[in-house]
Amino acid sequence: MKSQTTRWWLVRHAPVLNPERLVYGRSDMPVDLSDEKALRALARHLPKDAVWVTSHLSRTLDTALKLQELIDEDVLPTRETALAEQHFGAWELQHWNDLPKGETTKFWTDFARQHPPNGESFSDVVTRVGPIFTRLNRYWAGRDIVAVIHGGTVRAVLANALGLSLETALSFHIDTLGLTRLEYIDGVDQPGWRVTAVNQRY
Repeated sequence: MKSQTTRWWLVRHAPVLNPERLVYGRSDMPVDLSDEKALRALARHLPKDAVWVTSHLSRTLDTALKLQELIDEDVLPTRETALAEQHFGAWELQHWNDLPKGETTKFWTDFARQHPPNGESFSDVVTRVGPIFTRLNRYWAGRDIVAVIHGGTVRAVLANALGLSLETALSFHIDTLGLTRLEYIDGVDQPGWRVTAVNQRY
């Protein structure tokens, strides 16, 4: 098999419009695309003729479409529900200060494995993201893949690609409009992943 490299360009979406500072993991919050300087700077570092993927939430799709506009691309992104942000269940669209203290204290003592009522833990997100990440990496082998997703999803991808512990994956800070780059090299004696950038800001 001939050697080939699949390149992932993981972009966290632009900031959300959330003046009330609500919990919004899986909720479809509007995105703030007013910082065109930051968007243009990021767009200059994205590849042409790439595959584009987002979650089903509008903040990722709207960010992707704006970035495409800035680099003169016109590729309909594939929307994958499995790439969505962590689901905070009964806490969605609530104020953190209004949540039951016992529940939140338990949650923050082991954020990697505890889950909100009717929601997901970070461990659940890693398990959910793994199969779709693997499938897309195989299907688009040898291509550039721009994935405009979420902070939790980027950490989950890193955990799956690199075999990281949950705690190590959670230690990565992922900014809005931050760019993380991974490459999968196949067709060699020891195929595998390498990291070329994490959370770059332009």
